[in-house]
Amino acid sequence: MSEERARRVGLNEAIFRQVNEQILGLNQDFGTDGEVMTVICECGDADCTDKLQLRADEYERVRGDSLLYIIARGHQFPDVERVVAEADGYQVVEKRAGAAAEVAEETDPRS
Repeated sequence: MSEERARRVGLNEAIFRQVNEQILGLNQDFGTDGEVMTVICECGDADCTDKLQLRADEYERVRGDSLLYIIARGHQFPDVERVVAEADGYQVVEKRAGAAAEVAEETDPRS
């Protein structure tokens, strides 16, 4: 994958991560931040709208590392990320060194 394409994939993923952070905030504001939450797939496909359910503590664990993203099974881009965890209905991927990892760190809303 070219450096420019890897950067675009990283930017797409960063947008989805930002949306999920807003979902978390709304859940907290409305008092619905229970044990399970629904997020959108954070894959690099700008047209993906898959919804995933996971425990709030798992979401928080993933958000603790700028290089980790939550995606639907099979949505990874192997040339820029590797699967580091699997759960029922989703995977957690970690960005490999390069443009996508740089974007992940630059756009992390929690850093």
